Amino acid sequence: MPNLGATEILIILLIILVLFGARKLPELARSVGRSARIFKSEVKEMKNEDAAAAAPGATAATAATAQPAQGEQDFWDRPENKPREIERPDPTQERLRHVDPLEAPRRDLNQPYNNQ
Repeated sequence: MPNLGATEILIILLIILVLFGARKLPELARSVGRSARIFKSEVKEMKNEDAAAAAPGATAATAATAQPAQGEQDFWDRPENKPREIERPDPTQERLRHVDPLEAPRRDLNQPYNNQ
């Protein structure tokens, strides 16, 4: 946006004075001020509504996770409802076949290419 100097602002004010007249300028300024006040109050009200809506939901969610219901606690304490252990092989015990990186390409180059 271009910078407005003093002369540009004076020209804009002169054009507004010619368009609206000297009598209507105070009324125009009042209506612009009222509109700005209404806009600011609506924005502030929207921020307050958002903050109020977020606060109860956050406290309810933390309270629900902090203290489980009595029925839920009893349910998971029963042995038939506990998660089962899954037997998985130990990945550290698996061994990869050692391949010498210099020997593998040499062996492949010595054999003819077979497109099967």
